[in-house]
Amino acid sequence: MNIDFNKNTDGLVPAIVQDASTKNVLMLGFMNQEAFQKTKASGLVTFFSRTKNRLWTKGEESGNVLNLVDMKLDCDNDTLLVYVIPKGPTCHKGSETCWNEDNNQSFGFISKLEDTISSRIENADTQKSYVASLFAKGINKVAQKVGEEAVEVVIEAKDNNDDLFLEESADLLFHYLMLLQAKGYKLNSVVDVLKGREK
Repeated sequence: MNIDFNKNTDGLVPAIVQDASTKNVLMLGFMNQEAFQKTKASGLVTFFSRTKNRLWTKGEESGNVLNLVDMKLDCDNDTLLVYVIPKGPTCHKGSETCWNEDNNQSFGFISKLEDTISSRIENADTQKSYVASLFAKGINKVAQKVGEEAVEVVIEAKDNNDDLFLEESADLLFHYLMLLQAKGYKLNSVVDVLKGREK
């Protein structure tokens, strides 16, 4: 990597640290050339601490190290994106990120949809909520609905109407997310199983 350490007078470049799995940003640090080389050689993310005025390997005292996965350089050659697997909380105050957020896997809109399903289940207004009314009928009914939607997806897959295929696919995914919650799980649990099968 052709990193421009001379762009700033202090010889430091920002290093944005991102969890390689969840893709959440964990912290921001600074590296000089020596910190960059030590990070590459040791596999543990090392910064130049401006307060200590020395190299500082994250977790050298707490044990909460950042195991290096990969590094990328931005288009101006003056900012690093550092992919890591964190061991323990990243922030020195004990939180998982330096923004005091949980470092959970998020699937964007799908995670929001899961939260909506949870909220409808908890509110249990069977008069206003389709989710609540289906859950009130029990897990067998939820599972049956997933089966029905799966059959409809197969039928539409054999036709040429892509709009209907996508509509039925959305229905299947929605009801599958409901079934997962009926069993006490969310999509993260299924993703963990798939990760375990990765070769």
